[in-house]
Parts: sequence; C-alpha cells; structure tokens
Amino acid sequence: MINQKQIERIAELQRQIDSYRPPDKNQANQLRNYFRIGLTYSSNALEGNTLTELETKIIIEDGLTIGGKTVVEHNEAVGHSEAYDLLWKLSGKQQVSETDILDLHRLVYYRIDQANAGIFRTTAVYISGSEFVPPKAAQIPQLMTGYIAQLEKWRTSMHPVELAALAHGGLVTIHPFIDGNGRTARLLMNLLLVQNGYPVTIIPPILRREYLATAMKYNCGIVQPLVDFIAEMVIEAQKDYLRLLKLG
Repeated sequence: MINQKQIERIAELQRQIDSYRPPDKNQANQLRNYFRIGLTYSSNALEGNTLTELETKIIIEDGLTIGGKTVVEHNEAVGHSEAYDLLWKLSGKQQVSETDILDLHRLVYYRIDQANAGIFRTTAVYISGSEFVPPKAAQIPQLMTGYIAQLEKWRTSMHPVELAALAHGGLVTIHPFIDGNGRTARLLMNLLLVQNGYPVTIIPPILRREYLATAMKYNCGIVQPLVDFIAEMVIEAQKDYLRLLKLG
C-alpha cells in the first residue's frame, strides 16, 4: 500500500544514512537523546500537554519543575522518557510481544494512573470528536492476541514503514487501554521502525489535525491515508537524521 515513489525516496535516504560509518558511542548517545526529547515533547503535545520542547528537555535532563505546568504534564514527560529507554532495549529483537506493548504503556502511564498502567481496560471508552466506537472491553484480550499474530505475518510480507503504520493504526483501533493509546501506538510504531534500521520518527504537533484525521479514517477501515502520512513522516525523519550526521 505504500506507493512506489515513497519507497524509492525512503530507500535513497536510507542509503545515504548507511553511507556514514556507524556513529561512535558518544555520537550515538547524543543522537538518541536528541530524539528522546523530540519524540517525548511531540507525542505528549499531540495529546494536549502544553510543555514546550525546551521545558520537556529541562524536566527530563535536569530534573527541574516548570512553573505554571501541572503535575500530570511533568509526569507525562518523565514517563514517556522512560518508555523511550525501553523502546531501545527492545530494538534488538525482531519481534514484538503483547508483553512489550503492555510494558511500554506501563511506563508511559504509571505516574498518571498506576492502577491502570500496563493492563487492558475493563470498561468502555469513547473517543471525543469521532463516531468510532472502540471494541468492548471483553473483546480486547482476543483482539490483541490476533493483532500480535498479524504483526508477525505483516513483518514478513510488507515494507517496514507500512508495517509500522498499520501497527499504529491497528493498536489505536483496538484501543486496549483506558488512556495512553496514542502515545503507546507511536512508541510501538517507532520500535518497529528502529528494529528495521530506520530513525525515530516524530509527528510534529503542527500536523495534529491531519494526523488525527488519518487515524480516524483508519478506525473506519480507510487505511491508505495513514500509511501515506506515516511514510512522509519517516522521510522527514530521515532528512533530519542525515542533517545531524553531517553536522557530526
């Protein structure tokens, strides 16, 4: 479903990235931390967190609090940063398990709602601004078992960027958690990208409306817009990664 023009552009940018020697330990750590701040800031901002990127950096790297910002906003930054570390620990595997997804959600959410962190929801949820109704809570365990099996089938049959997009859309459609589904889906998407050698991909908050529109279409069975959107975000991430490599 990913179009040929995007495939060719992604492949060309990846060849350019691969032409650089693997970064040394210091450069690798710097690049990882650069994307930690960007992904944490953007993913939380997409959900309404009002911290700026600089404020996010100060909270995560300096352990300081920001006046005028809520405790929840601070906890969202720290929790997402911890989940980002887990993403990298899992990146050496070539599969994703249900436990991995639960662990990502647990780290994202336990500072906000410890009782519901890392477990499937047991109540109904409703998505504001959308007519889509997520599956009933009783269906989630079976749906997630099927979802994990489908991921592994997709892994062997489709382009990695398409796999990442469908994984994102599929998880949000199941909506397995009481909250934090979007953040967990974006972490999962990035885990799959990193496992396949692509850079961490950030969805800028300025594109929130377009992003949410494609995600809502996916919920209703219209898959292509989200695949196209994520592919373009990967291309932008590759460009940014190349820029940083050239600076080094």
